[in-house]
Amino acid sequence: MNAAGRLAGRRILVVGAGTRASPDPDAPIGNGRAIAVLAAREGASVACADRDEAAATATAGLVRAEGGTAEVLVADVADADACAALAGRARDALGGLDGVVVNVGIGAGQGLAGTTVEQWDEVFAVNTRAHFLVCQAALPLLSEGSSIVLISSVAGLKPGSRAPAYDASKAALAGLCRQAAMEGARGGVRVNIVAPGLIDTPLGRVATQGRPSRAKAPVPLGRQGTAWEVAATVMFLLSGDASYTTGQTLAVDGGLTML
Repeated sequence: MNAAGRLAGRRILVVGAGTRASPDPDAPIGNGRAIAVLAAREGASVACADRDEAAATATAGLVRAEGGTAEVLVADVADADACAALAGRARDALGGLDGVVVNVGIGAGQGLAGTTVEQWDEVFAVNTRAHFLVCQAALPLLSEGSSIVLISSVAGLKPGSRAPAYDASKAALAGLCRQAAMEGARGGVRVNIVAPGLIDTPLGRVATQGRPSRAKAPVPLGRQGTAWEVAATVMFLLSGDASYTTGQTLAVDGGLTML
């Protein structure tokens, strides 16, 4: 991919920057890792945060291989205190903070009858509360022209996962995004959502193994997307090219949500 240097000099925190370990010898890259690497290609310094230190360290190595600066932060976003501290830790590690990407999500339960209260709370803690806590902590640290990007899913836009906690938690991000965008606008900080569709990642392949019909969805463009295509959209939203875009959800889904 050709780098345009759109993030030159910027310091970006990517929460969920690791890629799930996979036995697949041809395993694709995950969204968080692709976002971190592409940010480095665009000139940014990157704080790679993940609960898996080895995964975050591997991503940081790829960032450095691109000639970028990378810091590794270990935190489990299911821990409210650890999650709330991430933005400050990234600012201290990078010497400032100009952008944040929150790329975390889990699923649990099957159908309303097959979802427990514990599963519901666990999913919301990671898929919604974590984003709230990161936004809450990051907004006061970000200056004019900065950007926050929340990674959601087309499952928050239309039914399909058969996991109500997952769908509902992803849908809730739209309300959080609008609130954060309104508050951030006072200081010139933009907040947007990227909602990937069927993306070929290690986690996506695991989801397909559990629900083979996932791979048969009639995507108008005729294929699954890649993490690089998700990352490219994130780069647009992090950059000054999106200087008049805030409070929006951009679906990277090959047209799936048109159906």
